[in-house]
Amino acid sequence: MKLFSPLTLGEMTLANRVVMAPLTRVRSGSEGIPGPLVVEHYRQRASLGLIVSEGTYPSHAGQGFPGQPGLVTPEQLAGWRNVTDAVHAGGGRIVAQVMHAGRVTHEDTNGGYEVVAPSAIAIAGETRTSKGKKPYPVPHALATDELPSIIAEFVTASRNAVNAGFDGVELHGANGYLLHEFLSPESNQRNDQYGGAPENRARFVVELTHAVAEAIGAEKVGLRISPAHNIQDALETELDDVQATYGALVDGIAPLKLAYLSVLHAAPAGAFIQDLRRRFDGPMLINSGFGIITTREEALAILDDGVGDAVVVGRPAIANPDLVRRWQDDLPLNEPNPATFYSTGAEGYTDYPFYDEALSRN
Repeated sequence: MKLFSPLTLGEMTLANRVVMAPLTRVRSGSEGIPGPLVVEHYRQRASLGLIVSEGTYPSHAGQGFPGQPGLVTPEQLAGWRNVTDAVHAGGGRIVAQVMHAGRVTHEDTNGGYEVVAPSAIAIAGETRTSKGKKPYPVPHALATDELPSIIAEFVTASRNAVNAGFDGVELHGANGYLLHEFLSPESNQRNDQYGGAPENRARFVVELTHAVAEAIGAEKVGLRISPAHNIQDALETELDDVQATYGALVDGIAPLKLAYLSVLHAAPAGAFIQDLRRRFDGPMLINSGFGIITTREEALAILDDGVGDAVVVGRPAIANPDLVRRWQDDLPLNEPNPATFYSTGAEGYTDYPFYDEALSRN
């Protein structure tokens, strides 16, 4: 079964093609420092072919959630070093997802820093802050001459990640956060060279990806996208525009020969995603749905049918630290407990049993 065969992504050789999705778990405290509990969580899952860390902020302004870890302070980097050492000791590979929340945050969450976005358009609804639920603020529209400083934040965070022992980084261009906000015509209503036409809206992500690849090596860089995901008001509803925007993006980064492109899409076998795969001409990781549990059968089919090169899974990896063994031997799975996804402490985080441990309990 191809799912359990090795795969090379840039400088990394994975033992199998089961990838742990970036999963926000808010266990890093008010200072964003991964502690022993976070170390244990990732250590338990080292048998997965690749672990993508939860979204980590590249600057204080980019923090999206209370309890989210960062790649900014020496204490945060020391905490991550303990994580990467533990994963490597278990034979695993781990990359840091670098995520700037953009407008998906609040001053009460990010320490009072100005909330920024491509355009001064607020998200409808409320966000959970350290001081309770608050309406999303109207963000500051980044001026053209401010964009290089955002790119510099990603470059510094990516260097920090490698210095903290990560095997590379995944740039978060999905799910309605800052990079995705530039891609969407609803959240990006700029009139400079970074707005308007699809190739202009793709320009910032292309330039940022080039800068990070130059800084740490393209073989250490992946990019995650979620075309037409339509989440957090980063709407992409016109098929022609979506195809043009992501075509321009992929064409712009393809010459770099990145480690991989990770795609979250409900129809990965369809013509659109497969066209992006051909244009990227490198390893593509497939995540077939946000909030939809990927089954063993689906994961096997994605690889056996040649839809992608690896499968990215979320909730099965949350609940089953030994997911690869369970899928390989077709063993029963633990059920995830959504009530503990965004809580604190070990419950629902480090206390899901391995298969042999579960047997001994029964």
